[in-house]
Amino acid sequence: MPNQRDEAADDSPADLPCLEKLDSPTGSPPTASLSSLMELGNCLSNLNLAHEIVLNRDFCFKPRSPPTDSLEGRVTEIVHRAFWDSLQEQLTSDPPNYSHAVILLQEVKTMLQSLLLPGHVRLRAQLDEVLDMELIRQEVDHGALDLHRLAGYIIDTMASLCAPVRDPAVRALRDLRDPVELLREIFRVLGLMKTDMVNFTIQSLRPHLLQQAVHYERAKFQQILDKQPASLDDTTAWLQAVASEEAAAVGARSESSSPDSRGPVSATAVLDQAYMRLLHWDPQDQKYPETVLMDRARLDALGQRLQMLVLEASVLLLTNAQCGDAVFSLQGFVGRLRQSVTALLEGSHTR
Repeated sequence: MPNQRDEAADDSPADLPCLEKLDSPTGSPPTASLSSLMELGNCLSNLNLAHEIVLNRDFCFKPRSPPTDSLEGRVTEIVHRAFWDSLQEQLTSDPPNYSHAVILLQEVKTMLQSLLLPGHVRLRAQLDEVLDMELIRQEVDHGALDLHRLAGYIIDTMASLCAPVRDPAVRALRDLRDPVELLREIFRVLGLMKTDMVNFTIQSLRPHLLQQAVHYERAKFQQILDKQPASLDDTTAWLQAVASEEAAAVGARSESSSPDSRGPVSATAVLDQAYMRLLHWDPQDQKYPETVLMDRARLDALGQRLQMLVLEASVLLLTNAQCGDAVFSLQGFVGRLRQSVTALLEGSHTR
């Protein structure tokens, strides 16, 4: 398995086609069932995920951990510490209570099985044999459970399945002697390995998704439209506004020449102008078109880059007009001026 980046595009676009129109008036019965809303939400999530995988070559998942200074982070830390402290008390009691440890071993077995490929027939059989939960429960009943032996086998299996980037973390598990700390670290590293497997799968499926992306997204949008016919109203308004402007421009050109020369509005011209409008989008103008919400972050970045290039070109043209060729033709002058202007304008779109 190749090394995977832990860098995700967690920075995937948060905007999704709006569901505001599914809200019903106050005091009225809901217009859509909860199951219908959940199905529509899943459809949107799948569409957004597939779109990101296809367009963002660097897209990958990374393990999610809330900030330690946040409420979620503090609650998570308290709950986890209470869980592992409880396990510590059970294992250090006399006699030891292995009820929760057996459940954790079952979860470890399930996680290891999820990492196996179809060709791992022998390893799958060995995993079922060593981590035979019925046999482990019998050993617990007779006080013969060897937790460190099972942990050693689990670590060996992890070492054979993990990506090279996880080798140091797996080797560090062999130095742990406390069973609670060992189980906790095994779960942590297994979580990283599952993330690696997901990213590896994404990389493997990307060529196939590229071939089916257009048909898939079209089918998903049609599915959304069938469930909520008003879900593309903003896209309709966006295209109609541009079409009206193009029709007016065609009419003005035909009046200036001959009334008989007026032709139909070109669909290509409408689309070109519609996408150009997205590069100069006014948030106060109207709601963003649903069909391009998933690419809004990219389009906004492209619009900011376009604005920077226009400002840089304007400064260069004014400098040339004011200073003349005597200064403008100096070697390296244009490049240094452009670098200075770029530095001064950096971050100007946020001010």
